[in-house]
Amino acid sequence: MNSKIKIGLFGFGTVGQGLYHVLKESKGHDAQIKKICVKNKDKQRSISKELFTYNTDEIINDAEINLVVELIDDADAAYQIVKSSLMNGKNVVSANKKMLAYHLKELIELQHKNNVSLLYEASSCGSIPVLRNLEEYYDNDLLLSVSGILNGSSNYILSKIFNEKLDYTTALKQAQELGYAESEPLLDVGGFDSLYKLIIITIHSFGVIVNPDNVLNYGIQNISEHDINYAREKGYKIKLVAQVNKINERKISLFVLPKFVKPDEYIYNVEYQFNGVVIEGLFYDKQFMFGKGAGGNPTGSAVLSDITATTHDYKYEYKKMKYYGGFSYTTDAAIEIYIRYYNERDLNHFHLDYVSERYVGRDFSYIIGKIRIDKLLHIKELLPKLDIFLAYTGAEFNI
Repeated sequence: MNSKIKIGLFGFGTVGQGLYHVLKESKGHDAQIKKICVKNKDKQRSISKELFTYNTDEIINDAEINLVVELIDDADAAYQIVKSSLMNGKNVVSANKKMLAYHLKELIELQHKNNVSLLYEASSCGSIPVLRNLEEYYDNDLLLSVSGILNGSSNYILSKIFNEKLDYTTALKQAQELGYAESEPLLDVGGFDSLYKLIIITIHSFGVIVNPDNVLNYGIQNISEHDINYAREKGYKIKLVAQVNKINERKISLFVLPKFVKPDEYIYNVEYQFNGVVIEGLFYDKQFMFGKGAGGNPTGSAVLSDITATTHDYKYEYKKMKYYGGFSYTTDAAIEIYIRYYNERDLNHFHLDYVSERYVGRDFSYIIGKIRIDKLLHIKELLPKLDIFLAYTGAEFNI
């Protein structure tokens, strides 16, 4: 790609405006936004109306535009935009983690077929360059796990609960007022946002593409004062953690769960809207990456990094998929979980392999034991509807 970048931008929300600001402030590139495609014609905007269009074809079919930057919320619309742009021979930068998690296999094939680049660093951890590092530095024959806090909204809520003793409802309301959580927050607090990011990270960690529907995710929306008090009594915090683990020479396991985090763990002190990623390897032990995982400027800076990379003809090589291969996703692994419940009937849905701790009280009860992930995945849709709370204890798991 020549050094002159003419950008067609889809979306002008928080991240789109952040990118616009970052582009104006950054002098190390030759990039110009030619057109911005948005849906709402009536919304007041702070920049010239001449830049805006409401027709996607004006960008996709514009021969002068050599880079499409997709920053919209709608995953289905984003898929059509990215697919059409790649097929039209345009490089693409995207931040839509749901779209990528469900369609990346096809999009990888399209970029190879059309000799273009699809970059998406901003999709996974905002300003933290985790994908580029996993792609270029960490070989998966030495990699053991990637885990961490991938969602700033849920982490903000949990930080408010543990640091300022707010209840869940109040903490959620504050997060919504500050724009960290949506009016319908299930994507964040239900662990879906973290799940989509984990799917993308797994491709660059172990070269395996996994359908998000086949991975366990459970969020924090059912947390209660009893769970918070239990964690405090043990000296723990609760964090929503996503992780992929190599569990033997050829298998990996993925899940997103609240976790009891001990003070000696790196992510214990990752607070509020920040993200933290721990990469563990066979010889280098653990390495930690920390930064803002959301927000206009932090995410905009990650998008800018991808834009700049296209000027150097950079592409993800997917080396883990090509040269190592052989890894497969399994749900056979067993983990130790905490289940807080009120009604004994709810426990009938769980088939624990063994019980290591149990408490039966007047106000609430809990049980800690080992269970296979596939058993939890089997009742994935039911779990949020039960009057319970689940958390991963952090104990080692196995097949």
